[in-house]
Amino acid sequence: MANMLSMQFGACLRTSGSVGHFRTAALLVEKRHYSSRNASSGEYLHRSIVPTMHYQKSLPRLPVPKLEDTIRRYLAAQRPLLDDEQFSTTEKLTEDFRSGVGKQLHEELVSQDKNNKHTSYISGPWFDMYLSARDSVVLNFNPFMSFNPDPRTEYNDQLVRGTNMVCSAVRFMKTLRDGLLEPEVFHLNPSKSDTHGFKKLIRWVPSSLSWYGAYMVNAYPLDMSQYFRLFNSTRIPRHGRDELFTDEKGRHLLVMRKGNMYAFDVVDRDGNLVSPAEIQSHLKYILSDPTPEPAFPLGVLTSENRDVWAGLRDKLLAAGNEEALQTVDSALFSLCLDDETMRDHIHISHNMLHGDGCNRWYDKSFSIILSKDGQAAINFEHSWGDGVAVLRFQNEIFKDTTEQPLVNPTSAPATVDSSSAVRRLHFNLDSELENGIVKAKENFREAVSKLTIDALEFKKGGKEQLKKSKLSPDAIAQLAFQMGFLRQYGKTVATYESCSTAAFKHGRTETIRPATVHTKRCAHAFVCQPGQHSVAELLAMLNACSKYHGQLTKEAAMGQGFDRHLFAMRYLANSNGQALHDLYTDPAYTAINHNVLSTSTLTSPAVNLGGFAPVVPDGFGVGYGVHDDWIGCNVSSYPERNVHEFLQCVHKSLEDIFTVLEGNPLS
Repeated sequence: MANMLSMQFGACLRTSGSVGHFRTAALLVEKRHYSSRNASSGEYLHRSIVPTMHYQKSLPRLPVPKLEDTIRRYLAAQRPLLDDEQFSTTEKLTEDFRSGVGKQLHEELVSQDKNNKHTSYISGPWFDMYLSARDSVVLNFNPFMSFNPDPRTEYNDQLVRGTNMVCSAVRFMKTLRDGLLEPEVFHLNPSKSDTHGFKKLIRWVPSSLSWYGAYMVNAYPLDMSQYFRLFNSTRIPRHGRDELFTDEKGRHLLVMRKGNMYAFDVVDRDGNLVSPAEIQSHLKYILSDPTPEPAFPLGVLTSENRDVWAGLRDKLLAAGNEEALQTVDSALFSLCLDDETMRDHIHISHNMLHGDGCNRWYDKSFSIILSKDGQAAINFEHSWGDGVAVLRFQNEIFKDTTEQPLVNPTSAPATVDSSSAVRRLHFNLDSELENGIVKAKENFREAVSKLTIDALEFKKGGKEQLKKSKLSPDAIAQLAFQMGFLRQYGKTVATYESCSTAAFKHGRTETIRPATVHTKRCAHAFVCQPGQHSVAELLAMLNACSKYHGQLTKEAAMGQGFDRHLFAMRYLANSNGQALHDLYTDPAYTAINHNVLSTSTLTSPAVNLGGFAPVVPDGFGVGYGVHDDWIGCNVSSYPERNVHEFLQCVHKSLEDIFTVLEGNPLS
């Protein structure tokens, strides 16, 4: 079935020009229609005709690539990064791996996969990779996505927007858990598949066959196995390997303000949404609480090294804080009410990515952060899932709060006793725990002080002009990053672009490797030899980059990259206690996994900004979006790199590319 999907879906992607929609986990939801059809003004966002998990059972399985294909793709990705001597060494190592240990590991991996048809070959190792990482989740793992402001300015009031977001989030949760949330489906021909008639028909097809019914009309259901972790979930620190905790019985919300932690029920005993006016009253009570910031804010511990945090959590439990921690861990989600007003986009990025460390619980599956002026964002813990579920949630919440808000600027909070309904959480702290909090604050401040963020808006062209030129917008953005880095540092480096494999059961992500022999040749021509090539020659190079990037994107979306396959075989060797083959200790393997350019793209009507920190000390974290008539980047770096200069170089590269597209030579 996976082969059938690959052939048919790949053909559709090529003919429809929709390859770009599959670049990242986030973009997989771009072709969904967030309709208000059948919407309820009460408990649910909508009532889907097709049950939420209707397609899950029949989703195709993530294929294990052929070993020879993985080796070929790996060498192709290494070619632009290595000189001839280095490449020759790596070539010999891969051939030895392919014919020896690699063959044995691949066969064992395929055998394991056949015996575990309920999941994918990457799911277990990927969870293990995230949960075994000991670095702080702050900067290293948690990303953020900020909401666009409500188009009606008065609805951006912190209390009004906070109340509406909480109510919409609970409505989303109820819609999901009652099986009424529309399944996540990628529609290549919405006029046939995203219709009332088709949905009425497909709901009667058994779930073991339903995927095939959607496939027949060019609709591709996506994996939704991660969605249950959205709510009532927390990453719990443990020595050596953390665990994911979910308790769906929790009916309360965790609210943080000035480092203080509060809880109140947003779902009543019958499972219904508490009155929006009551929620508004409780949030107003918290916003007006004069309690000062605690001297020892507990939330900062979630920013610590995971083993350090695990040890301190054990001490918290021993000091009698089990009930308070249970309240935090089982809360639906965290709402962080900040007292700061945002100055600009850079301030928003810093605040939503890391903040001050004290008014966050970074281990919650997600937190909605709301500044004093109503700027809102989601910061999410990454081990439990990828961007698909979070962006679907964000899109639905934005649509619901802007189109069907349950409170308005003139709404009066309910006359209820919020002082008894809202519980401020208290923790018993001894001197060792207090010292741990002080140390965590110091470590946090030192880490975030090194981070610089800058942004770029290129206004001279975007998606429309690129498509008219028959070029992939994503390929050109990635090429601009290659040109920018070459212009600034004079070399080509390992580059990572995330691509979702949610078209498969328990798919996670695959890596697109945007640094290719084509981008290297093209970047060198534009940057180092601007006057030595004709416009026709430069256009041919741009086209070659676009075509090859499109091929890599399609392969990655179909689970046909090389990164996850090599990772799974290395994980298997480690699990077996085998010595790693020299391929894995080759400096070239280390270098290609030292991703100096870590990139992810995001466009959504709900999202204003997205961002993350670099994944290596000498790297850039590049969040970007190619819009109809402009291109935006939100980029982070540590002191080893100059992000301001990098963006100037990227801007110059985009100017040069669009100059050539207009038929003008480079000066």
